[in-house]
Amino acid sequence: MENLWNEVLQTLLYGGIGLVLMIISMFLFDLVVPYDFNKELKEKNVASGFIIAGIFIAVGIIIRTVIK
Repeated sequence: MENLWNEVLQTLLYGGIGLVLMIISMFLFDLVVPYDFNKELKEKNVASGFIIAGIFIAVGIIIRTVIK
């Protein structure tokens, strides 16, 4: 039972770290690229949504690889 709680705690910890890193990466990408993603998403620009989704997928793959 103790091993189960240890695994649950590790999963929550890695999930939290992953979310924080995704938010930081989006913030850094928003600083570097001179493009207003929020404005484009409000205007229903699908291409900007694909870019943001690609960033989240790429960071998620990197984090998963590092954790394994």
